[in-house]
Amino acid sequence: MKRSGKSVERVEPMETRDESEIWSLRLYVAGQTPKSIAAFTNLKKLCEEHLAGRYRIEVIDLLQHPQLAEGDQILAIPTLLRRLPEPLRKIVGDLRNTERTLAGLHLRPTKSM
Repeated sequence: MKRSGKSVERVEPMETRDESEIWSLRLYVAGQTPKSIAAFTNLKKLCEEHLAGRYRIEVIDLLQHPQLAEGDQILAIPTLLRRLPEPLRKIVGDLRNTERTLAGLHLRPTKSM
């Protein structure tokens, strides 16, 4: 995350494709905490590896805009919200468990036990 003084930051993919192919992701954080920074770093890496050129990340700092948490029912931070493609999906935590995050986003099927 860049320290730009902004509380809402957008990270756009390098190449633009059909809007129906773009994954819209919203990451809710609370300031520049180690968990918030780790969540953003892990999300960016995952997107570059699995969604190259097909994603949009919006980072929302709830310290600056706490009212935005209510609309998406955010109860813990950091929380990743997959807005598109539907259905809506939420993942709580710093996203360091790649397999769990990929399964949660439905980028990879869950393993059967």
